[in-house]
Order: sequence, then C-alpha cells, then structure tokens
Amino acid sequence: MQLLDRYLLAQFIRHFLTLNIAFTSLYLLIDFFEKFDEFSEAGKPMSLVISFFMLNLPYVVDQLNPVLILLSGVITFGVLNNNNELLALKAAGIPLRKIIRPILIGSVIATAIFIITAQLLLPKTIAVTNDIWFEQVRGKVPLGIFRNGRYYFKGNEGFYSFQWPNKEKIIFRDFSYSTWDENYNIKSLASAEFANWVPPMWVLKTGQIIERDETGSFISKPFKVFTQRFPETPDDFLVPEYESAEKSLTGLFSDISKQDLAIEKTRARAEFYGRISYLLLGIPLLLLGLPILIISYQKWGRDLSIAIPVSCFMAFFAWGIWGTLQSLAKAGTLWPIPAAFSVNILFAFIGIYLLQKQDN
Repeated sequence: MQLLDRYLLAQFIRHFLTLNIAFTSLYLLIDFFEKFDEFSEAGKPMSLVISFFMLNLPYVVDQLNPVLILLSGVITFGVLNNNNELLALKAAGIPLRKIIRPILIGSVIATAIFIITAQLLLPKTIAVTNDIWFEQVRGKVPLGIFRNGRYYFKGNEGFYSFQWPNKEKIIFRDFSYSTWDENYNIKSLASAEFANWVPPMWVLKTGQIIERDETGSFISKPFKVFTQRFPETPDDFLVPEYESAEKSLTGLFSDISKQDLAIEKTRARAEFYGRISYLLLGIPLLLLGLPILIISYQKWGRDLSIAIPVSCFMAFFAWGIWGTLQSLAKAGTLWPIPAAFSVNILFAFIGIYLLQKQDN
C-alpha cells in the first residue's frame, strides 16, 4: 500500500473512531435519562442498568452505521481539502479516483465489520437487552408464540389463537378462545371469523360458541355478533416485534422458507433484504457525500461547514425514504428487493456520476 493510501486510511479510521465515541456517548446519555426512571421504579440495581447500556452499545453503533461511514469519509476528505493537500495532489497529476480510493477502502472495511457484528454479536447482545428491558424492567413476559401465520397466547384462564394481518389495527382474523379443565379437557370454545376490541368488551363476528354441559356433551351456539369480556385485553398480548432484531443475517434468511402464508413470506423477505441494504447504506452515502463536499468548496469556499450539515440531512433523508420503502415492502405493496436496494443504487449512481465529472 502506498504512503498516501496508508495516510488517508489512518485518517479515516481515526475520524471513524472519534465520531463513534461522540455519537454513541450522546445517544446513550439521552437514552439513559429516558429509561433510568423505569429502572428505578422497577427496583433494579445499578449493576443491571450498567449492563443494559453496555450491552446496548453494539446496537447503537449498528444503527449509526451509515452516518458514521458518511461523516468519517467527508471529514477525512474535507481536512485534506482544507489543508490544500488535495490541490497539491491533483497538481501532481494524481486523479481524484486514486485519492478517494483509501477512503472507500475504509468504508468497505467498516461495512464488513458491521456485517460480521450483525451475524455474530448483535443477536446475543440484543437478546439480553430485550430480556432486561421488556421482561425484567417492564414485566412483559411473552405469553405465546408465532407459528405459520398465527399467534398463540396463554392467558390466565384460557388460550387465544388468531391471525393479526395489520398491527396498526386491533382487528383479528380466525379468532378463537378456549378454556380447559385440570385434566386438559376442553370446557368451552369461542371462535369467530373476526374479533374486534371495543373497550371494555371483545366483539366477535360470525362464529360459534361451543360449551360442555354437565353430562359431558357439547352445545354449539352460532352467532352473527357476540360480545364477551375475556380475562385479557390486546394490551396484555406482548407481540414480540423485536424478535427479528435478535436474529442473525442467516436466521433472517432461513425465516423466509419457514413461512407458509404469502404475506408472511413477503414480510420475511423484506426483513432480510432490508437488513442487508441498511448495512450497505453507508457506502452509497459516502459516494454522494464526497462530490457534495467538493462542490460546496468550489461554490462557497467552505467545505466542512456546508458539507457536514448537508451530509447529515442527506443521511436522514435517505433513512426516511428507506424506512418508507421497507414499510411498503412488508405490506406487500412493493417487491422486497427493489424496495431494499433502490436507495443504495440511486445514491451510488448519482455519487459516481458527480465524482467522474469532478475528475475530468
């Protein structure tokens, strides 16, 4: 590796580590003040609080991945430009693509580390922090499991089973609630095509009630609309939405083949491809951030004072579009692969085009 490459790569790593410490410290400080009261109310010791926030560090860094890579490259290149080193290198006949090569190598190395961490480290640390936060602090113990498109929950007196197509609405499909005696014989079963929660009652539509009488026979009572006060409400159901975050990349991929329903298979694909695209998002952002820095210097003569705010805005803009596309993909509105990688491809294409114009 040439001296210039080693110098720029070292600068990229130094800025990456500095930004990492600064951003994670700020993030954890805010998070600490938001969550400390709940730890105190739950009577948890300070050792558990420290363990939670220390184990949460890999997740925080993972979430900041695109911004860290983008700003590390922009600052490295901006300092080079601000010290007139970039002008000297170009005057010596070194093309722009060779100057930015070590910065791109640094971004690829950082991305590779994030991918390895997502596969090997994050599933373990997130599982522990979720256990601490949701179960030990908030006391929300998962009541059941999710299998083949259906949710199964054990309540205080009976068992619930249903499909939940839209998590934004408290409307369940193919709903059933059953009670059992001490010998595990069914006592009653309420089943319906749809179930709504209208506080404080459950409203079941188009179904039947099956009850066992004193003789052991079952009596069926069909209904169009039936209201009932079950022991649990939808708020009591801890639907573990965070479980996907506890899975490795290979775990997310294997989930695709485990789904039977088309909508669940689509959602699993969107989870996997979206996770991959987010891990890779820092490189396209950097490719676009570098020419923006050069253009800002040429027009206003202030590279970092303009480029850093613009880069941050660009990162949050990309994150917003990415999040919207992921939601549409999970709902089945968009295909998972285009929804996942369209932002990456678009930003990379524009960035490469602008860099080539600056190199000419």
